[in-house]
Amino acid sequence: MKILVTGGAGFIGSHTVVELLDSGYEVVIIDNFSNSSPKVLDSIKEITNKDFKFYEGDVCDKQLLNKIFDENDINSVIHFAGFKAVGESVKKPLMYYRNNIDSTLSLLEVMGEHNVKKLVFSSSATVYGKPKELPIKEDASLSTTNPYGSTKLMIEGILKDLYISDNSWSIAVLRYFNPIGAHPTGLIGENPKDIPNNLMPYIVKVANKELKELSVFGNDYDTHDGTGVRDYIHVVDLSRGHIKAIEKVNKDTGINYYNLGTGTGYSVLDIVETFKRVNNIDVPYKIVDRRPGDIDACFADPTKALNELGFKATHTLDEMCKDAYNYVLKNK
Repeated sequence: MKILVTGGAGFIGSHTVVELLDSGYEVVIIDNFSNSSPKVLDSIKEITNKDFKFYEGDVCDKQLLNKIFDENDINSVIHFAGFKAVGESVKKPLMYYRNNIDSTLSLLEVMGEHNVKKLVFSSSATVYGKPKELPIKEDASLSTTNPYGSTKLMIEGILKDLYISDNSWSIAVLRYFNPIGAHPTGLIGENPKDIPNNLMPYIVKVANKELKELSVFGNDYDTHDGTGVRDYIHVVDLSRGHIKAIEKVNKDTGINYYNLGTGTGYSVLDIVETFKRVNNIDVPYKIVDRRPGDIDACFADPTKALNELGFKATHTLDEMCKDAYNYVLKNK
């Protein structure tokens, strides 16, 4: 079975490609390296001892997508490719709307033309906006607090309308909480090209003395220590969730939504203190103003993914912090 992975050289995409190859799937990757590196492709091959086809380019490029589908017997698609930084999306909303929505529309059109109607979509817990109840279930009300989240919610709407128009589609929408960590080999992990927008890569760059100190955005949230609380999931666990989702879309038609998280919330300072302890290293930080669009707390009710996909996250926060720093140490 051959699976197209858009954004397959990225942080979550690369880990998912490893899990797919290790599970016996054939993989085709498209990536334009806007937030990744060609070296990742070699690392995937080293971890799995398996090869795959790769196309460099943009998922907005329908001509390239048609070429990929013409040249490969694609069975299903995992769609990761998209910009993903909340803060950047507030500053550059049009860039986010153009890229994230245009790429998805192009992909769906080409999939339909080639009669490939099995899709796993990389969504986000940002579609829950400021949650009214915790933990968050999949049937919670949806809203957004930033343009990044809005693009994910709009795409979810597009997918719902697509399925209503043609119920031969099989779609799994995966709402990620906060993926961190790295592959235990240390060969692939998260390494954003600029100043990180997400917490863990920011912490490791400070620990590695690439940055002077961590900025903690706000300490006046309604949480146990005043810093924002999130549900952090190990990226390897998250990637295994995609294997379960591929099994689901290959078995059933329909559109289904799943939270991929642990169900436990940790604050920014919980993460900092755990990272310092397990890696025996200091992480200096300063409290700065809140970022626009951030919320107090967000963590999942992962019951549906367990019941319907058989998915459960197993890695601990200690492992997430150890693996994240191990990746940096091995890639200095």
